[in-house]
Amino acid sequence: MLTDYDLKYIPKVLTFWDKLNEAQKNLVLNNISPVHYDKGARIHSGENDCIGVILIKKGELRIYILSDEGKEITLYRLRDGEICILSASCILDNITFDVHVDAEVDSEVLLIDSSLYQQLCRQNIYAENFTDKLVIDSFSDVMWAMEQILFMSFDKRLAIFLSDEITRNQSDNIELTHEQIAKYIGSAREVVSRMLKYFAQEGIVELSRRGVRVVDKKRLKELIL
Repeated sequence: MLTDYDLKYIPKVLTFWDKLNEAQKNLVLNNISPVHYDKGARIHSGENDCIGVILIKKGELRIYILSDEGKEITLYRLRDGEICILSASCILDNITFDVHVDAEVDSEVLLIDSSLYQQLCRQNIYAENFTDKLVIDSFSDVMWAMEQILFMSFDKRLAIFLSDEITRNQSDNIELTHEQIAKYIGSAREVVSRMLKYFAQEGIVELSRRGVRVVDKKRLKELIL
């Protein structure tokens, strides 16, 4: 059952809400469900698992692709207040690759039925434009991830990741294991550990059992430029 918070949250996240008529609004409210995902839960897995559009109230989702050999490449991550559209890939034209979505932490979301959302986009140009922008933004993130993997040196990729993390978390401390960092940037743990050790020797970071602490942001930025 939707809470009062949900009823206020939906119009805030779906910015086309005021462009819907009352029948369309009721259609959404009757086809949206609050869902809890435990940390590590597989939310979406390939084209045959089209669960719907996910509005993230609280938590973090990881969107990634998986090779036949089982290698994961993280495309991007989403947090509070963001929307996962690729979990409804069955309603998107010309999506020819399978994406997977996992909950990185315990997450509270609102899930909109795929067929309902597709119907809404057909009926309302504002909903359609909103969705097109979500798809464009998603593929921009995908292309950025591919560009880093294909064309950037590993020290620069790692520096970008660390810089993004301290900005996102508003903290110099990054409480992630080397294994988690490797998963997020599409590398091997051993490679991440060697480069972090080098960064530590250069005085850019400090390493501990709790994770990584950036101690020289200027040097880190110089690696990115």
